[in-house]
Amino acid sequence: MYKKILISLSLFLSSAQAHTAIMSCFDNGDENIVCEGGFSDGSSASGILFFIKQNEISIMETRMNEDSEVVFRKPQGAYTVHFDAGEGHKIAIKGEDIVE
Repeated sequence: MYKKILISLSLFLSSAQAHTAIMSCFDNGDENIVCEGGFSDGSSASGILFFIKQNEISIMETRMNEDSEVVFRKPQGAYTVHFDAGEGHKIAIKGEDIVE
């Protein structure tokens, strides 16, 4: 009985420490923006959905490349970039927060 409790507790704790989505973006200073994604456990973000919205309308949709990056031309006006790896693994960064 005691072993079953320990095994159950161990499984619960390991699932509670699941990986967290991470994304950072920076302005190259040449009208291009680079966003890099990943997970806190070191997992790649290659193939993860990435999109840009302006006024709640998606203006670009792609996937992270094999290096877990996306490079795009900086949109005119306010925009938000989104990393979407599914429920609980979504990140949004406002364009005004992306600096050189």
